[in-house]
Amino acid sequence: MTRASLEKQPHEVASMFDGVAERYDLTNDVLSLGQDRRWRREVARAVDARPAQKVLDLAAGTATSSLPFTRAGAYVVPCDFSLGMLQVGKRRHAWLPFTAGDATRLPFRDDTFDAVTISFGLRNVHDTDAALREMYRVTRPGGRVVICEFSHPTWAPFRTVYTEYLMRALPPVARAVSSNPDAYVYLAESIRAWPDQPGLAARLRDAGWSKTAWRNLSGGIVALHRAYKP
Repeated sequence: MTRASLEKQPHEVASMFDGVAERYDLTNDVLSLGQDRRWRREVARAVDARPAQKVLDLAAGTATSSLPFTRAGAYVVPCDFSLGMLQVGKRRHAWLPFTAGDATRLPFRDDTFDAVTISFGLRNVHDTDAALREMYRVTRPGGRVVICEFSHPTWAPFRTVYTEYLMRALPPVARAVSSNPDAYVYLAESIRAWPDQPGLAARLRDAGWSKTAWRNLSGGIVALHRAYKP
């Protein structure tokens, strides 16, 4: 796959996620060997949502990632640009205020949310830096951003094994469980092309965020970045 094939237009990416919406959560669980549930628990701890706080959950998909924030008593807005994902989520969780939105042009006022979070979605936004600036804009001063994203394993031998898994094992497994397996070939390539942990931290700082830090999960397969709006 060439670099050009990764440069999908926003409507193409939205259509791709529409096609995997119905079995998206099941597919993620299988492909991650169940690790995605642990990763989401760590996101919930990092966001540390409190009663009456407002949380924006970007790339929320079917809102599986939003539920821990509602259980904490926060007001959470699941936002996604895939209408297919939102429709499936609304069927399952009708009480949540699902909102269609592009991460680079969020439909919210400045300084609205106490926390903004995005899990496994930032690398699929066509303009990462614009999205980081938009997250900054809609977060109140003193608020926080939490980004959970695939990253680069820290141990070189394991990194090699992991890369082989992405490119060789992931597509056939996806064909067995996903409603749109071709999408997972694109997703595997997007993971390989994504910046490493210091690289994403630098982009957060460039967007205005301060106190940037990250924590590796599963040996660096996933990294949890956190930063604050001054």
